[in-house]
Amino acid sequence: MRITSRGRWLSGLAMVGIAAVLTGCAAAPDAGSSSGGAQSKFLPCMVSDDGGFTDKSFNQLGLEGLKAASDKLGVKPKSVQSNADTDYEPNISGLVSAGCNLIVTVGFKLSAASIAAAKANPDIQFAIIDDAADNEGKTGTDGKPTGDGKVDAPNIKPILFDTVQAGFLAGYASASYSKTGVIGTFGGIQIPTVTIFMDGFADGAKYYNEQKSKDVKVIGWDVDKQTGSFTGGFAANDTAKNVAQGLIDQNADVILPVGGPIFQSAGAAITDSGKDIALLGADADVYATFPTYDKLYLTSVLKGIKPAVENVVEAAAKAKKGEFDNTAYIGTLKNDGVGIAPFHDFESKVNPDLQKELDSIKADIISGKITVKSYLNK
Repeated sequence: MRITSRGRWLSGLAMVGIAAVLTGCAAAPDAGSSSGGAQSKFLPCMVSDDGGFTDKSFNQLGLEGLKAASDKLGVKPKSVQSNADTDYEPNISGLVSAGCNLIVTVGFKLSAASIAAAKANPDIQFAIIDDAADNEGKTGTDGKPTGDGKVDAPNIKPILFDTVQAGFLAGYASASYSKTGVIGTFGGIQIPTVTIFMDGFADGAKYYNEQKSKDVKVIGWDVDKQTGSFTGGFAANDTAKNVAQGLIDQNADVILPVGGPIFQSAGAAITDSGKDIALLGADADVYATFPTYDKLYLTSVLKGIKPAVENVVEAAAKAKKGEFDNTAYIGTLKNDGVGIAPFHDFESKVNPDLQKELDSIKADIISGKITVKSYLNK
């Protein structure tokens, strides 16, 4: 069985180490001093995207990983939160001036500023979450850089997650649960790190239909045409709520929002509708991080951002000068870098055989019996 999801081709990436990225405050960096330990002179730092550290998702998990590693190393990290796109470059520059040895940045929005800073400061280590740090080389039909498959600087490490695999499991589970025969998804911005979730979600539902001779419809994303519903950003706002409402109006009874806190807006739309609709989280297990809508959560598509960041910070602290490994980390089902959360309150509502089916599918994806393609493993 071969299931494909579309996206950019990224070559030269290997599954190595675990790393991740997170962020801090758009004001001056938090003061921090080292406190003993073999790595006491090491100063790890982080810059968030404009979603901020309290997004209950992407940025928050990264910061938790930074803090966990720093505690192990016996150092006090610095973090800077970005409130707007214009904060990225000055925030990174501020951390360079503060003497940071490692600067972790969160998300594709910081890609250009991170790469530029890495090139200008070859003695500082950088890492970036959900971006290949590959802006040079080829240009797409939209005029945007598509990269040449190589990291643009030797001192910046991409931290990536092949969430098409976990999205596949979530799509299968959603199709199995649906009572209306319609499930939906929407994203923040149409970029590969968002659509990779949506591809997997749609492909998983398709696989369910093939295995069960069903016809569950996926709305909000057309895998073949690579078109769908997007809010244009990652804020929890009326736009996100309206997009979710559009899926509800089309009879979707399971919804996967992909893009930081936009799931909160979907939760509000579902609550206002009064309908029996299940909600999926992305990145984090939102049942734990944002329990406001805990009764709505079927599951979440997970990225191991916290352990990835923790690992990369520790590795950077131990690396000798000139030995920083910039090989991209790719989280997969095999290395537990991606997965899906428990069903929590839905445990008694899903098909009793569903978990066994998902375990079997997961094993088949890991073995290669089911091939789930994405821009990271094409």
